[in-house]
Amino acid sequence: MKLIILDRDGVINYESRAYIKSPDEWIPIPGSIEAIAELTAAGYTIVVATNQSGVARGYINLSILETIHAKLLNEVEKHQGKINKIYFCPHGPHDGCNCRKPKPGMFEQIATDLQVVLSDLPAIFVGDSLRDVELGLATGCKFFLVTGPGGDGAETLELLSTAQRQQITIVDNLADATSRLLYA
Repeated sequence: MKLIILDRDGVINYESRAYIKSPDEWIPIPGSIEAIAELTAAGYTIVVATNQSGVARGYINLSILETIHAKLLNEVEKHQGKINKIYFCPHGPHDGCNCRKPKPGMFEQIATDLQVVLSDLPAIFVGDSLRDVELGLATGCKFFLVTGPGGDGAETLELLSTAQRQQITIVDNLADATSRLLYA
């Protein structure tokens, strides 16, 4: 199995410091939807793993989050792509859950659902935050850090140690990561 795990905000769509609270506020980063379609055509199993603390903070409810995710899935399907499942943590940073990145709960659930060992594949993880880098490296994923406009990657890059930088691939966006995976 060729597995790719994508963060949502800052990788597929633009990040919002005020949280994405409606489908209208969910705006894909140019090229991201097409990149997912390319990965689908290349035989990748694609899942999304995203922290969504806006639920715990009361900015959105689960019904609205489902509507936002339906919009994402519909956009991907319109381009002949497929996201197998969206995993999300609705908890806040102080809730003590095991699913909020960088904790491994969502990745453990992905591995259980797909009946794989992530480090044995190895799985590919594309993210833009320090939490993403820490989780990707801790779980043995090949990690791509998105640093282009739309997310927190440029700031994250400044926070990384030399050792962390040596273990990851730095890309401008999801389309760049896809090109490197498929055509390099």
